[in-house]
Amino acid sequence: MKNSAARDEYGENLAAASILVIDDEPGMRNFLTKILMPRCKRVEQAASAIEASAILDQAHFDLIILDNIMPGKTGLEWVQEQRRVGLFADTILVTAYADLETAIQALRLGVADFVLKPFRANQILNSVARALDRKYLRRENYLLKHELSAEGTAARGRLLGKSAAICQAREMLTRLAPLPTPVLFTGASGTGKEIAARTLHSLSERAAMPFVAVNCAAIAPDRIAHELFGLVDEQDRRKDGLFLHADGGTLFLDEVAQMPDQVQAALLRVLEDQRIRPVGAEREIPLNLRFLFATNADLQQAVAAGRFRADLYHRINVVEIAMPPLRERVEDIVELAALFMEQFSTRLGMPALELNEETLLKFSRYDWPGNVRELRNLIERSVILGEIPEEFSGTGAITGTAAIETLDLVTQRHIMHVLDACEGNRAEAARRLGVSRKTVDRKCASWGF
Repeated sequence: MKNSAARDEYGENLAAASILVIDDEPGMRNFLTKILMPRCKRVEQAASAIEASAILDQAHFDLIILDNIMPGKTGLEWVQEQRRVGLFADTILVTAYADLETAIQALRLGVADFVLKPFRANQILNSVARALDRKYLRRENYLLKHELSAEGTAARGRLLGKSAAICQAREMLTRLAPLPTPVLFTGASGTGKEIAARTLHSLSERAAMPFVAVNCAAIAPDRIAHELFGLVDEQDRRKDGLFLHADGGTLFLDEVAQMPDQVQAALLRVLEDQRIRPVGAEREIPLNLRFLFATNADLQQAVAAGRFRADLYHRINVVEIAMPPLRERVEDIVELAALFMEQFSTRLGMPALELNEETLLKFSRYDWPGNVRELRNLIERSVILGEIPEEFSGTGAITGTAAIETLDLVTQRHIMHVLDACEGNRAEAARRLGVSRKTVDRKCASWGF
């Protein structure tokens, strides 16, 4: 109870942090470890710059607390050296000598904070909490900009529907959620692959951590490695990549078939080792990530044509979830249309349009080559323009819940959809429906078809 209160006082970011303490004085190392250990996820010590470098070669830390005056080299000299090989942790510098030159050099090297000795426990804890809050705020801002630039907000929401195909997909997501297994989502564009991936993430123990979606086709081939793995440039400046920003959460790589050959090879190493090497860095960084993939291409054909690595294909295709096209889940079309109408009316501040039984029947009989995305766009456009497109408009009198749930209308939509699939062949439609031809004829006559 006491530890929980201590954690709350300095914020949730401190409770989840991993921190490396570097100081040649055992007393200071033990003091810092003693006040940090009850409040942090992991705290490790290093008695020298050499020992610290060796630890960083094996593990990644959110924050480093570093004494500036140590035998052999100063803390700032060590930071500068580490930036060349790839230092991807924020740093707090501790020193008893607060000269202006040291402060300026620390700022130039990007040190997060500067703490003077002697200090009290609450001073260092406040400094650590502030540094971590800034670190995670930078991450949230970066991921928000990435999502906005990728138009990822369009893929929010739940995996809706009651059709057998979508229920089967939802059941598979529930089974896979607690596992670390990579998942490959396949299906045509607009079938909801990213929504399914987000649903899987939300069901997993990583739900509170980032979900980062990357469209491999939307990033220039010469930039994709920098965007994914990060970068240490010629001035030793670092750029955290999307892999590092997603650490602890889920990374969703969409249109994976469009990934350049060189990046495919690097991704294979990441999947096998759970470590990344930023472009220009010498040091690898361990990761804790769940990988999800998606494609609307035939990956087996791409492998046969030499456009996609066979070893990578077998590594990502542990479990495949094929997302059904909308024409194969006709019973979901009406529910989705009604939901989108409500959502866009609320979001745009415009009146919702009535969906009558004739319009819903036309929705059910249409093939929807653009799948759920096409239906969503049609509803948004209709709300903006204030009318349903002419090819879908109807003069029916039944609207609202009655139009959606009345058994006779549900039956009508289903039978007419099957008839369309059979190109009007009533005998074949009856066979698929499991009823007699007379039943189909009687129903069609009652509906005026």
